[in-house]
Amino acid sequence: MDAGGDGMLSSCNQAIIDRFASLTDWVDGLCDMPEQEWSGPIAEGKASIAGIIAHLTQWDRYLIETAVPDALQKQAIVFPAFDSFNARAYAYARSGVTKPELIEQFRLTRLELCRLLESIGEEALERPVTANGTAVCPHTGTPYSVIYITEEFIDHDAHHQRGIEEARSRSNGSGEDAMLEI
Repeated sequence: MDAGGDGMLSSCNQAIIDRFASLTDWVDGLCDMPEQEWSGPIAEGKASIAGIIAHLTQWDRYLIETAVPDALQKQAIVFPAFDSFNARAYAYARSGVTKPELIEQFRLTRLELCRLLESIGEEALERPVTANGTAVCPHTGTPYSVIYITEEFIDHDAHHQRGIEEARSRSNGSGEDAMLEI
């Protein structure tokens, strides 16, 4: 799958991929949480922690199987309709998959994706691509590339990580967050 890379990435791109991989350590830390907290919604009308981890795993799988290959072959990525795509991940989380299985699936898929990103080389990571027909991010004006989209997924991870941490803080009722803000 090497697209002309020499196996060496810039320290900046390697740091982005390493940061993307690092969520696996945080997710591993969820293994000891009570089942009710794992499978219940993080807030009214929101997904469960299990659903969120399935959602992250499903997006990683989409990047591996579809988005990155399309970026390499066509310089174009088409993302699926989010609601139906996400609904399938949430349904999978409710299908009977266990917490250890789901955490391991996330870990293996994320690390596979990071190895893929490392293997395609610097030029392929930074080559301009379109995302759903758009060449630049509407929020930043930055041209889309595989590495830029990886950074967007890091932000996506952080959004879900914050939501999970806030829910866990509320369920623990510890007031610890208030103490940290003083």
